[in-house]
Amino acid sequence: MLFFLAKNNVHKFGFTATKKIGNAVVRNRAKRRLRALFREYSSLLNDGSYVFVAKTSLYESTYEKLKSDFEKILIKSKAIKND
Repeated sequence: MLFFLAKNNVHKFGFTATKKIGNAVVRNRAKRRLRALFREYSSLLNDGSYVFVAKTSLYESTYEKLKSDFEKILIKSKAIKND
């Protein structure tokens, strides 16, 4: 899940995972996976504030599935630059 607030010249981001998805190991792995995906797409993103919320399926999904879903959510939220 992504919360995006567009603002000029603002580059803030955060990653969160609730206890609902599992213990500390599961939550930390989910956030690491989100950060890795974010680094890949960070150069394409619009200015603004981003909050990425980890879901249960994030821990078990393949990298290809995660990358595809991550890109879809960025496009849907209009967070990717239109060059």
